[in-house]
Amino acid sequence: MRAFLAIAMPEHVAEDLAALTAHLRAGRAVAPEDLHLTLAFLGDVSLAQLDALHLGLQMLHVAPFPVRLAGLDLPDPNAPRSVYIRADGGAPLADLHARVQRAVRGAGIDLARSRFRPHVTLARFGRHPGPQAMSLLGGFLAARADVALAPFTVAGFALYRSILHQGGAEYEILETYPAPLVPGSNWA
Repeated sequence: MRAFLAIAMPEHVAEDLAALTAHLRAGRAVAPEDLHLTLAFLGDVSLAQLDALHLGLQMLHVAPFPVRLAGLDLPDPNAPRSVYIRADGGAPLADLHARVQRAVRGAGIDLARSRFRPHVTLARFGRHPGPQAMSLLGGFLAARADVALAPFTVAGFALYRSILHQGGAEYEILETYPAPLVPGSNWA
């Protein structure tokens, strides 16, 4: 199962991001309900690995902390495949990321080593976006690059399943952490 751990966007933040992305008019916008801040991409994992990870993640305490989304950017300006808004959660977000990474590795799941650049992807582009899409993207960045949303509070994160389709990925939340009051898991 293809999975990842991420912070889901609160409904009001997702609505603001969708309204922002509506001005892009190029690429494939991420659906509001799928907007998230990735903490760890797990790739393809087994149910046994997810069970071991679940046990580790249940032990993580998340003290609420603010996150602010501000500033648009591209992961690779020379070959734009997506556009995102940067996320700033300071030391608490960096600490949560580190603790999640340790839990993932403790469950025997290999992670690619990469620098944590917290962001929320707003739209994706094909492998070779055409000149019109690049022009629309350039205009969007020029007009809105300094966008800043009001901070929101993070009090947990979720385990997602990613199902790939021809038109893009579909995401399903399997579990939330800290765990809800109703016990059980959704991946078995």
